[in-house]
Amino acid sequence: MAATDCLPSLDILVRGPEGFSLWNGPPFSNGQPSIKLDRVACKNAKFSDDGSRFMVTKSDSTVSIYDSGTSKEIRSFEVPNVLASALSPRGTYLQTFQKSSTPQEKNVVLWSIETGEPVYQQFQKNMSKTTWPSIRFSSDEAVACRMATNEIQFFNGGDFSQGFINRLRVPGVAAIELSKEPGSHIAVYVPESKGVPASVQIYACAKDLQSQPLARRSFFRCSSVQLSWNKGSTGLLVLVQSDVDKTNQSYYGESKLNYLTTDGSHEGLVPLRKEGPVHDVQWSHAGSEFAVVYGFMPAKATVFDRKCNPLLELGEGPYNTIRWNPKGRFLCIAGFGNLPGDMAFWDYTEKKQLGTTKAELSVTSEWSPNGRYFMTATTAPRLQVDNGIKIFHYNGSLYFKKMVDKLYQVDWRPVSPDKFGEISELIKSVDSLKVTETKPQGQGSKSSTKTVPANPPVQKPTAYRPPHAKQAALAQAELFGESTKEGMSKNALKNKKEKS
Repeated sequence: MAATDCLPSLDILVRGPEGFSLWNGPPFSNGQPSIKLDRVACKNAKFSDDGSRFMVTKSDSTVSIYDSGTSKEIRSFEVPNVLASALSPRGTYLQTFQKSSTPQEKNVVLWSIETGEPVYQQFQKNMSKTTWPSIRFSSDEAVACRMATNEIQFFNGGDFSQGFINRLRVPGVAAIELSKEPGSHIAVYVPESKGVPASVQIYACAKDLQSQPLARRSFFRCSSVQLSWNKGSTGLLVLVQSDVDKTNQSYYGESKLNYLTTDGSHEGLVPLRKEGPVHDVQWSHAGSEFAVVYGFMPAKATVFDRKCNPLLELGEGPYNTIRWNPKGRFLCIAGFGNLPGDMAFWDYTEKKQLGTTKAELSVTSEWSPNGRYFMTATTAPRLQVDNGIKIFHYNGSLYFKKMVDKLYQVDWRPVSPDKFGEISELIKSVDSLKVTETKPQGQGSKSSTKTVPANPPVQKPTAYRPPHAKQAALAQAELFGESTKEGMSKNALKNKKEKS
């Protein structure tokens, strides 16, 4: 247990109408989370990518930075009429956007959180999802860049006083994506123009390697693209979307998934085995595999390697979402949004399904940084009723549920998965997992910490399960050492008694 005590804690940011709170994440003492920081009024809150700091927009003119470890405010910035703000990956810089009417007003400012002083300023006419944040960073903040008219400008992420240190000219560039780990390459999107097809090109970030693109792919009928780099910066997934499906099979247009490598070994379509749209795609944490949910309903889910060879078929179902556990072992495929919330949990290492359940009306979903818990949330303004949080074990069994009147945001505090041990010891000893559900932990909350008020106990989701799924749930319950009564609905127990 001493080794477990040394692991980083899990924290959850919860924001509602009265502001945000920070909860201690699972395992919970007495079944309920304790509160580290309670009800700080704000309009928005966001962690840095490494989880070391978080940014709080308190009003139209105030943005505060907090230390995630101590929950103490580090610095507050007064930025009148701020419309958007963003933290750099390691929390070194704050970037703000203000409305401006003339180019003389430099309305994009990069602030040093250490000194509170601006280190770079520029004018930007407007802001959208593809153009914000204006300055993009690699994960280690060594490389930074921004998209300008017909070119990309590169900076030294540690010294912005030099201005941009080199520029890459790409006529018509409309979107960019800098690789994160490492920041060695950049993907560039140029939309269709005057009969010339749209294209995505990969360039090296180093100035002396930018004479020619390392990879290129052209697209017809392309309205927008989503660019996704793997860890290692060796592969790029390009989801090409068109507003119109010329086959008239989909009201939502059509989509194609392309794959490009920085060494030029692959430039083409991912060989999907079912017709229809690409609903979701995600790289594994290691960056050596990616998983795709695709096709007309019931959708199909497949894991591919870096050469686009299928490694594992995850079956078909009412799915449009895939989430890969940060440790790379588990996968959750789910159907959220306009789908009924079915979830299937898979062990990728053992190539088997662990369990199925439902999380109806979920708006957001994500694995915990240690890969042991999966959290879903129903939030406003997407849904104004039935707001709440659910946390599941890695096998799909429900661990925690809390309903609230109004919920705007729920996020895990990011922590590097490498700081946590492997989950294999948890699988071998499920008894330790059961203890966290029923008994207080030795490192439980102190007397000064608050506890979230308990709701009426919720045993299991009451959604309908077909008979074969119920039998699978019973088998799964026996596999994980659970009571068979826990895996059966009330009607199933009643029928069992009548038959006996």
